Amino acid sequence: MAKADGIYRITEVIGTSETSWEDAAKRAVQAASKTLRDLRIAEVVKQDLKVEDGKVVAYRTRVMLSFKYQK
Repeated sequence: MAKADGIYRITEVIGTSETSWEDAAKRAVQAASKTLRDLRIAEVVKQDLKVEDGKVVAYRTRVMLSFKYQK
């Protein structure tokens, strides 16, 4: 039986962008990487839009991030 490679935690972050969902996801990961070490996986779990006066003004992407647990 193979040994586990470690313990991982998962946290949820939301990125926003005036450009796209992809940019919002990148911003979320970039911001989280400033305080979380050893990020492993980013999973997009939800996308939505902010609408004002019938126009899209922002894209929001909710991302679940997995990172190696440090004791």
